[in-house]
Amino acid sequence: MKVLLTRKLHDFALKELKRKYDVETYTGKVPMPKKILISKIKDKDGLICYPYDTIDSSVINAGTRLKAISTYSVGYDHIDIKTASQRGIVVGYTPEVLTRATADLTMALMLALFRRIPEGNKLIQDNKWKTIFGPYEFLGTDLYQKTLGILGMGRIGKAVAKRAAGFEMKVIYHNRTRLSKKEEERLGVQYVSLDSLFRASDVVSIHSPHTPQTNEIVNLKLIKKMKKTSFLINTSRGKIINEKDLVTALKRKMIAGAALDVFQKEPINSDNPIVKLDNVILMPHSGSATVETRKMMAEIAVKNLVLSLAGKKPIYQVMI
Repeated sequence: MKVLLTRKLHDFALKELKRKYDVETYTGKVPMPKKILISKIKDKDGLICYPYDTIDSSVINAGTRLKAISTYSVGYDHIDIKTASQRGIVVGYTPEVLTRATADLTMALMLALFRRIPEGNKLIQDNKWKTIFGPYEFLGTDLYQKTLGILGMGRIGKAVAKRAAGFEMKVIYHNRTRLSKKEEERLGVQYVSLDSLFRASDVVSIHSPHTPQTNEIVNLKLIKKMKKTSFLINTSRGKIINEKDLVTALKRKMIAGAALDVFQKEPINSDNPIVKLDNVILMPHSGSATVETRKMMAEIAVKNLVLSLAGKKPIYQVMI
């Protein structure tokens, strides 16, 4: 069987694949250009892709021998799942493994916003710390007993709620489906409406998948409901936030600040107006970027493909 990789994987993962299949790895510009992807997929039985690859119906239908797609990501909105299902193509993904790393980054961004860590670092690097600060200068905010609003209470949202408990934060949440009372009690969270979440929270953290229903759900109308002292964090998908509206809100100081690990178009460049703002913290889509997590993701991506091509159920399969 023949397998295509849209980008190089870890050496141990490649070695495992090459033991079983004829492997072709694309090594050019990222993401792999669609024309090249369509031409290369034609004789392949399996595909390992990344979240920035667009695996739409034209790509899937070009793969006449395609039996399995394995994405190196928890998200799968870049894959036309309906077309894959109609073709009988199994789609695997890597959900649970990156939960801890993304939840940790969320808390790191929260602390960085509340305690003004990037500002302090820049102040010293720019040689602007000239006097010892007095009792009213360079003040941050405690996380202690603040209200955290979580939009999307899936695996990562729940992991963030658990971590917030260590800071004795009050956690409220909004989700498409409400948790059971037993689980709410276990996590120490309270269900609220979307409007109430944005009104009551000192910090809103987004952990929702990108769907037609969540596309740009966080817009100026919703942001206006937030406190002027509150923060917004997004480590899920960039398209959930209307980025232009967020820039407007940040410029007008409608909220205190934001921290983003994801954007509508990635990678962003210096022309993006959000880069020029001083009340944001920006990260290069690195929620899962730890040595341990990325290694496990590679292991699962390979196992998903191997099992699928053998006619077995993958570890994690996307179900339509």
